[in-house]
Amino acid sequence: MSDLCASTGDRGLRRLAAGTLLVSFQGAQAPDWVLRGLEDGLGGVTLFGFNVSDPEQVASLTTRLSASGNPVISLDEEGGDVTRLAYHTGSPYPGNAALGIVDDVELTERVYHSIGSDLARCGVNLDMGPVADVNTAEDNPVIGTRSFGSSPGLVARHTVAAVRGLQSLGIAACVKHFPGHGATTQDSHLEIPLVTASRELLWERELIPFQAAVAAGTKSIMTAHVSIPDLTGDLPATLSGEALTTLLRGEMGYDGVVISDALDMHAITKGVGLLGGAVLSLAAGSDLLCLGPLPTAGQIEHLVNGIAQAVAGGRLAAARLEEAAERVDRLREWFAAPRPAPVRSDDVGLDAARRAVTLSGSVTPLTDPFVIEVDTPPTIAVGDVPWGIAPWLPDAETVRVTLDDADARTLLGRADGRSLIIVVKDAHRYSRTRSLVSALLAVRPDSTVVEMGLPIWRPGAAAYIATYGAARANAQAAAELLTH
Repeated sequence: MSDLCASTGDRGLRRLAAGTLLVSFQGAQAPDWVLRGLEDGLGGVTLFGFNVSDPEQVASLTTRLSASGNPVISLDEEGGDVTRLAYHTGSPYPGNAALGIVDDVELTERVYHSIGSDLARCGVNLDMGPVADVNTAEDNPVIGTRSFGSSPGLVARHTVAAVRGLQSLGIAACVKHFPGHGATTQDSHLEIPLVTASRELLWERELIPFQAAVAAGTKSIMTAHVSIPDLTGDLPATLSGEALTTLLRGEMGYDGVVISDALDMHAITKGVGLLGGAVLSLAAGSDLLCLGPLPTAGQIEHLVNGIAQAVAGGRLAAARLEEAAERVDRLREWFAAPRPAPVRSDDVGLDAARRAVTLSGSVTPLTDPFVIEVDTPPTIAVGDVPWGIAPWLPDAETVRVTLDDADARTLLGRADGRSLIIVVKDAHRYSRTRSLVSALLAVRPDSTVVEMGLPIWRPGAAAYIATYGAARANAQAAAELLTH
């Protein structure tokens, strides 16, 4: 990538434009175009699972990035299903649904403090979490166990606890997805979800956790690519000045950094395009633009040029970029303040998962156990993170079946005379999963079902275990119930 600020045009303006971008890249080492871009003013980077191999490698990567500037270094570390640091193993922390079921705000703060400690030791300074969405749509394809629950008050108090836990160590929280993604039944990675809520309902439900986070001093808030006709008209909130400036800045009194959700998601690119989304989001009130893994070095350069040209052409006020830069500079000053040394709690994740897991019915001693794990398509937000209970049942035979190749008769034959354990994730969302489980239980009602998503569909098994998430810690807690 050529010098972001060396082409024709106002060098200062181009640096302001570059300063609004959080870029991504492939691989465990930063490519030269990213390092040069940071020297020339890029706002920072967002890391994904494909940038991570182990904590030492991440620390080395962030040290190299920081040597090229003063970047915001962010990633999505929510605990539970969405993890980047533990992308290849599964998170040692349960996610928000499990913490919401326990409903101990001190525990939530300890979990997020430990997450913050992990991030601090790796050189990450902004966590794109916690999720503050009130999950009121049972079939929500993108939030689900990422939410603390369906009660605005519960979600609010745990959001505040999570913000406190992270920010006590100098890790900026990024509360998401404003003004609320919990009532959607569409995935904004693929389309613009619709929230048919009035402004009055938004204030009674979606906005309560975000208002609490503002009062608690969250350093950043992430936008949602959702359309709320009563608030945003046909626009997604990420592109809506009514949502980001009138509501969030004006009515809610927020003056921290606003970060867009990833602009390469289809909710943006299939409508106004990447550059169009960038310009409109900045004009609406975003300060940093998150870019997922799709944009190339050339596309990033095109974005910088395009944002600068939008200012030169009068479609975007230069004052808006200056305001964004000022807010991000204040965030960097906050990063630099002295903080206590991070101290990770090795037991808090498993303790939380054990407190969250529930058992209905009774588990009998296992006899030559046969475990069927029904595969669930990964969401784009989660990625292909390992899940399941097999690592904690080493003496069991475990098979992972897809809905395309699962044959109930064959599986029942293999399970004959053995303890049968059926592991599912969000079975309520997949009719073919429910059909398979029902066919198995019709012959083997003595089976145990382990639900590692939201326990909305509860079949009549002899024992039913709900973990409220598919993190490594959740799986271990479930396995302990099966073997003790």
